[in-house]
Amino acid sequence: MKPITVFLSLLLLCCAGIASAQDSIPVYGYKVVHTYPHDTGAYTEGFFYLDGSFYEATGEIGHSSIRKVDINTGKVLQQADLPPPDYGEGIVAWKNRLIELTWQSHHGFIYDLRTFKRIGSFDYPGEGWALTADSKRIYMSDGTPTLRVLDPATLKQTGKIDVTADGKPVANLNELEWVKGKIYANVWLTHAIVQIDPATGKVIGVINLTGLGPDPSTLPDPSNDVLNGIAYDAKHDRLFVTGKRWPSIYQIELTPPQADGK
Repeated sequence: MKPITVFLSLLLLCCAGIASAQDSIPVYGYKVVHTYPHDTGAYTEGFFYLDGSFYEATGEIGHSSIRKVDINTGKVLQQADLPPPDYGEGIVAWKNRLIELTWQSHHGFIYDLRTFKRIGSFDYPGEGWALTADSKRIYMSDGTPTLRVLDPATLKQTGKIDVTADGKPVANLNELEWVKGKIYANVWLTHAIVQIDPATGKVIGVINLTGLGPDPSTLPDPSNDVLNGIAYDAKHDRLFVTGKRWPSIYQIELTPPQADGK
């Protein structure tokens, strides 16, 4: 893992609004522990781990689906397609249900987690980007600096979390994951994952994933086939990340932040 580069510093300052020269937000590096295969046709929008399998939602109109995937082989074990005109986005499991967002259709869908049979739908204003959950509530991103808090039973919004770093709003919050009491969020079009304190909305850490993933020149659409996808295996304390149409899923461990921030 290379030290934090000038590029990343400028990215955090100017593009993502994540850090400033005055703040003390730790920036973590990473090391790859294991690599797993990933379908290069999967435009990853939602991603989580459950009971030994990955669950993934793919996007783009006409190519959207929800999938259960074998972690070791990358084989799709189960799939339900989302027909046009909907564009699939984030997913989360809640008890015996799988809940899926759509991007700009203002509605989402509810599936039986075991069979993937569609059993309901729900509406919401604005865009849908990603979902995650703790033991009591569901969290939703919509591309803005505000995360919505949803009632798992009704999927109605009951609260919000305004996400800031050094007092400044952090926009483009994308794929989400609940990890050890924090909300991890991909920041769209960056190499950064932010760690958010759900009680305050403050960014309390940044994971710099610069250098992870395939050579962009090998991807079908380098400008859009970016880092997106966080999954956590709480039982075995394993953190996984991937990207849109990437050939691999990476199990990573965080490395300590450098004291001088360089």
